[in-house]
Amino acid sequence: MAKENVLHMKGGVGETSYATNSSLQRKVIMEVKTILEENIILSVSNKSAKGCWKIADLGCSSGPNTLLSISNILDMIHNINMKLNHGKPVFQVYLNDVFENDFNTIFNLLPDFYQQVKEKNVGECFISATPGSFYGRLFPNNYIDFFHSSYSLHWLSQAPKHLVKNGEPLNKGNIYLSKTSPPSVYEAYFKQFERDFQYFLKLRFKELVLDGVMALTFIGRESHDKIISVQGIVGMVLNEMVLEGLVKKEKLDMFDFPIYHPTEEEVRQVIEAEGSFILQKVKTFKMACDANLQEDVNGYVVDSKMRGEFIAKYHRAVFEPILIASFGENIMDELFLKLAKMLEKLIEIETLEFTNIILFLTKDH
Repeated sequence: MAKENVLHMKGGVGETSYATNSSLQRKVIMEVKTILEENIILSVSNKSAKGCWKIADLGCSSGPNTLLSISNILDMIHNINMKLNHGKPVFQVYLNDVFENDFNTIFNLLPDFYQQVKEKNVGECFISATPGSFYGRLFPNNYIDFFHSSYSLHWLSQAPKHLVKNGEPLNKGNIYLSKTSPPSVYEAYFKQFERDFQYFLKLRFKELVLDGVMALTFIGRESHDKIISVQGIVGMVLNEMVLEGLVKKEKLDMFDFPIYHPTEEEVRQVIEAEGSFILQKVKTFKMACDANLQEDVNGYVVDSKMRGEFIAKYHRAVFEPILIASFGENIMDELFLKLAKMLEKLIEIETLEFTNIILFLTKDH
């Protein structure tokens, strides 16, 4: 069962860090920008003039993407305020992630960010870190005006609890949901997501002001019919490494990824059952796992080998801390080298893509 202290991205600014390998997440942020703007306009237009906007980014991770999200939100609110003659706003921004997150990488970017805010003249901005799991309380009651989260809520608080029966793992040979997983494993994953997401909603309801809003983007899926995920492919690589004597079979069988990709229907079901929020907008869109590769390589001809290496590299930045905790650091280079080669073969016959779910919610009175 994964512990919270390893549920973070790889820190620093090195070759395999999240800061260096998060261009796909950046592309998602820009894809969501228009939807976010449309809904922020409706929300801000219904508010009276506000002296200070308190904004929290949940699961901010490290690197430049967090400040891109914040910059977009500040620009949107400023522009609407100007149109409504509400005057120039002041922004208090809280960056949240688990205690082990590499906040220092973000802090090192702040001088340049503050200079950009000053040059754009959008209003004063103050940024603070708020470490802690968003599956726990983070702020006082009736405090935050706007919650934002991108690519974080598909992470569970922990792997499902009930995946072992009579000492035997139920999802043997897998590290995530697959076509060979029994129905009880699907049920356990959904129940864990349901518990976590409902609790997340209850907490945010307490922390939001009366007319507070949330914009959430995370990875989902279309249905049970097609379960092809990079986690599943990592599991295939680990099975190869078991046969080669590089990984113990017992460790593989007992490891379960603390991630769940819900369907839109499941998300609606949980929100409706919990009852604290009104779902104002939901939208899904697909994106290839290597959607930003062509931009990253500056026009070079992209082949399957490059695509496989690209996908493996940015998943290493996301998955490595949790995999090290279970399998040790010494196999990581070999694991992700093998992953790149397996992806190179798979992308010739399979479409590897994410289904993204975007939610815009308002606090139900």
